[in-house]
Amino acid sequence: MFFAILAILLFDVWIIKLFMMDFNDIMEDNSKSGEIISALNKEIDTFDMYVHSADPSNKTEWTTCVNESEKTLNKVPLDYGRLGQERYALMFSFKTAYGEYSVERDKVIEDFQDGNVLIADLYSVYGMQKYLLQYAQHFVDVTMKEGNANYQKLMPVIISVPFLVSAIGIVVFFIIFEISKIMNASITTPVLTLANASRKIAANDFFIDDIEVSSQDEIGELVTAFNKMKFATGEYIKALEDKRVALDQLHEQEMENLKIEKQLETMNLELLKSQINPHFLFNTLNAIAGTANLEDAPTTEQMIEALSSLFRYNLKTQAKETLLSQELKISKDYMYLQKMRFGERVQFEIDSEVDENAVIVPTFTFQPLLENAIIHGISKKVEGGKVTIKIRHVGGRLHINVEDTGVGMDEITLWNINKQLYDQERDKNHEKSVGIGLGNICKRIRAMYNDGHFEITSKEGEGTVIFIDIPFLDPQMQVDSNV
Repeated sequence: MFFAILAILLFDVWIIKLFMMDFNDIMEDNSKSGEIISALNKEIDTFDMYVHSADPSNKTEWTTCVNESEKTLNKVPLDYGRLGQERYALMFSFKTAYGEYSVERDKVIEDFQDGNVLIADLYSVYGMQKYLLQYAQHFVDVTMKEGNANYQKLMPVIISVPFLVSAIGIVVFFIIFEISKIMNASITTPVLTLANASRKIAANDFFIDDIEVSSQDEIGELVTAFNKMKFATGEYIKALEDKRVALDQLHEQEMENLKIEKQLETMNLELLKSQINPHFLFNTLNAIAGTANLEDAPTTEQMIEALSSLFRYNLKTQAKETLLSQELKISKDYMYLQKMRFGERVQFEIDSEVDENAVIVPTFTFQPLLENAIIHGISKKVEGGKVTIKIRHVGGRLHINVEDTGVGMDEITLWNINKQLYDQERDKNHEKSVGIGLGNICKRIRAMYNDGHFEITSKEGEGTVIFIDIPFLDPQMQVDSNV
């Protein structure tokens, strides 16, 4: 690609030299030689008018024409390399003759002013003028002749330019075609295969065939890591499924021992976290991000970094409370991924009037609410909508609003959800209606803060607002789990 572009640049430079320099030299030489004759004719005419009339204006005009003649002569430098042998000799002789003519001409003018001009001297000047005109015309003829000769030399080159352009275009096309084939075989095809395999894994199909690539570069290493992760995850999911069947049987046999069953479920969740190695996941995502960077795909790299940040936060964060700035960062990463999915249909804004690094909030607060707004509110509208997080400090309290402009809900649905959120006896219908994420946030806020408040307001067709009211806590304070 580099050599193809370099060849095009060199060709462009050659074309510029041909059309802008060589042709310009011909046109400039013709123009300068023509200016000499024109200036000399004007000087002769004004000289004749001046010596036959005592009008001061004729003298001024003659002086101007003399200066113009000298100026046009100086435009043609005595450059042998530029003029060539014949034109150099003509211009040298012409300038020498013009210098002698200027002496005689000025002498006649002085005699004319004194009233002692001789007719013989005057006609001698006329003869010099006629000689100079013939010499200048000869110089023009030679210049035109050489210019035509140079032009005839350039004509075959001009005619061949379209063919050269076509030939270079064909060569560049085949070079780019070969490069694209190499990139397709080494990068595009493996990445598309990875994407197809990822979609199958997203549909819980972990036992697909391994992806095979022949390259041993970074893409090959990435595919190898993906195959290992797929196999390990599939085996573990299968083990979990077998364990779930055993737990169901144990549950039927020992229904009365509910406490033991809950402890076993907790152990299973911890086992899931420990089995899926976070370091392996993060390293794989970093490898994908590095590959995207090498392939000059900044959007893909940013999406992978945002996803890696979400996984790292969700898997490694053990504290019940964290800085507001950390929660907002995770919210931005999550919404960035949603914007890449929905495009311009989803808009997101954070309106905070507090120091985000000087306030703590419960962990995993915003992401489930944002997910709820996208799934149940924004995605159901064809034109999409906007999600806004508003944060205010009001009288020692932290007020948080998570608002969306989605489809909203009717009054009956809203009343049932608010009732179920504050119902102490949660049943299965409640879990299906409210959702684990929403119910979990409400329950944690009530458990962590005695005066914490969680409320949902909504209007059908206009959107939903989730309001959270908790104490305004500085990160330096020692906060008990139950304020």
